[in-house]
Amino acid sequence: MGTALAEAVPNLLIGLREGLEAGLVVSILLAALRKTASDPESESVSTAPVWLGVLGAVSVSASFAAVLTFSTDLLSNRAQEAVGGVLSVLAVGLVTAMVFWMRRAAAGLSAQLRGEVQRAAGIGAGALALTAFLAVGREGLETTLFLWTAVKASGSTIAPLAGAAVGLASAATLCWLLYRRAIKINLGLFFNRTALALIVIAAGVLAYGLGDLQEAGWLPGQRWLAFDLSAHVDANSWWASIITGVTELSPRMTVLQVVAWTTYLALVIPMFVRAAGRKQASPSLTNPTPTNPTPTKAPRPARSWPGWASRRPRVVGALLVLLPVAAAGATIAALPGANAGNATTVSITKTSCAATWDAAQPGSQVFTVDNESGRTGEIDLDNASGAVVGEIETIGPATSAELATTLTAGTYDFSCLMSGQPVLTSKVVTVSGGTAQVAPPAVQPTTVAELTGPNDEYERYAATQLTELAGATGDLESDLARDDLASARRDWLSAQLDWERVGASYDSFGAAGLAVDGLPLGLPNGVADVEFTGLHRLEYGLYHGQDALELSPVAATLAKNVAAVQAALSSDALAGDPTNLPVRAHEILEDAQRDHLSGLDDEGAGAAYAETYADVQATQAVLGELSPLLTPRAPTLVTTLDQQLANLQAALLAGRSGGVWLAPDQLPQSVQEGVDSALGAALESLSSVPDLLEVPPSP
Repeated sequence: MGTALAEAVPNLLIGLREGLEAGLVVSILLAALRKTASDPESESVSTAPVWLGVLGAVSVSASFAAVLTFSTDLLSNRAQEAVGGVLSVLAVGLVTAMVFWMRRAAAGLSAQLRGEVQRAAGIGAGALALTAFLAVGREGLETTLFLWTAVKASGSTIAPLAGAAVGLASAATLCWLLYRRAIKINLGLFFNRTALALIVIAAGVLAYGLGDLQEAGWLPGQRWLAFDLSAHVDANSWWASIITGVTELSPRMTVLQVVAWTTYLALVIPMFVRAAGRKQASPSLTNPTPTNPTPTKAPRPARSWPGWASRRPRVVGALLVLLPVAAAGATIAALPGANAGNATTVSITKTSCAATWDAAQPGSQVFTVDNESGRTGEIDLDNASGAVVGEIETIGPATSAELATTLTAGTYDFSCLMSGQPVLTSKVVTVSGGTAQVAPPAVQPTTVAELTGPNDEYERYAATQLTELAGATGDLESDLARDDLASARRDWLSAQLDWERVGASYDSFGAAGLAVDGLPLGLPNGVADVEFTGLHRLEYGLYHGQDALELSPVAATLAKNVAAVQAALSSDALAGDPTNLPVRAHEILEDAQRDHLSGLDDEGAGAAYAETYADVQATQAVLGELSPLLTPRAPTLVTTLDQQLANLQAALLAGRSGGVWLAPDQLPQSVQEGVDSALGAALESLSSVPDLLEVPPSP
């Protein structure tokens, strides 16, 4: 009950706010028409054309929603995430602009629409229908897009849709009461207050949309997490459901999502509060002019609607209503697989997994999975060898999701891995015949046992690199003891590259790793903070004029911290989880792109290309251990990656001159572009490694 209410409330607010705005436009149109009709010099004008125009606007909005729903359902999971992410960002942009537009336009909205009605009524009923259609249609399309993305963010349950329906119905009732003068509402105050709630919801939709784009591979940083509370927070608890439902935030968010959410709120709310502080008049249903008149432009000449459109309002209304429906129907019918007739709905309960699934045809399949188990989990469609041919990585309680795949001759079953309960499987279904379709490659699930051997080898490799780092740190201490700063700079670079070759990406070595290679970001006193230690602290001192006496204690502390990392690695306290190894294969170079090539961790040495070159070596070492597992699952991937990493190394080596690494800003633009291009290609290929070697969650 708490989950459903939490998912319904934000969509109820959206429906109420957006519905009231659109309904206000309709009310003003009707009020203006009533005033025009009461003029003794004017002819009697029916309100029917206005309602035909409104019905046409509703038809356009509903058709738009249908096309969005049917078209995205036929896409692959990754393509759905990409489209959903783009539409979410677009919806946030539109609703933000609408919030500010409504604040600015409120005072003159009534007068503007009255002028439109008077001109249209003078031309004919058909023109009046078109005027209503255009006035309401924009509001309807904005509302449809934002509701669609908000419902998608909340989950495909009945609660968000029910909340939106209640909000729209309430808005229609309020507008009718306002029109009948049965109630009075300070609409300016209402729009200002609800705008703040709408901005908070929009921030959550923005974060959700960017997460979709990261899942689709369109944006980097999918595994650069700001926090992951999923192991400590029960996503099914009432309080977590309320927070998630109202704000669209989740227990697991990336850095990009958190930064976008925080930045959006920090920018938009103060801008709106300052703007709303200026006195604005509320839209009026009765006054022909704004409360605070402002100079306006001269009235525009009447639109030159075709004669038949003016004289035949029923034809115009029918076209406005039927054309969007026909266009949407034709679009949906033309979608690939729209007429395949092989969509299947399967249900997940507490005790069963796709119990009603008993038959399947060869070719493209779209399964609608309804999660009635009350738990969050993963749904896999497996073939006879246990390889995954389709999956839904995460499905929430009381939600539905689409699983798209292609089936060839063979046997298949569903596996339901729901949190807190044993793995459930469906009956085995046999598919026969069908050779025209080519099925996507199935991914054989990886086990912890398969990854343990490669991970052990990686740990031995990392231990060797840490030994090299300890030796370089000792040399650095000796240089400083002799007050030989030139040698200290050379040995610092050797030590930094030894650390990069360890492969400690994304702070994966915890506090011990941060002590070795931390940054001053976020520290109260920046580079002067006592917590700023390690290699980058030495880099700052060596390249900012600090003397050997000041830096010797920093080097001694570094030596102790390196020894702590060595001890933790040997005790499996750091790299002991084998399932982290496939993720490390991608994150080492993603870390290089984030920190080195952006200049984020440059404290004066300009060693970005040298550090990235060492990161390539670490990536090659990890891939060497994983290649026996990758080749059976993706036969050409390792060969492709070997070539791409070699290309990246060649591009980086162009940043050396006379055996000395140069800073990127000292190099020609062509060299920098070559590095960026080669790194981008390698990262795109590496992003598939974690998915290919994913270990299914244990119950």
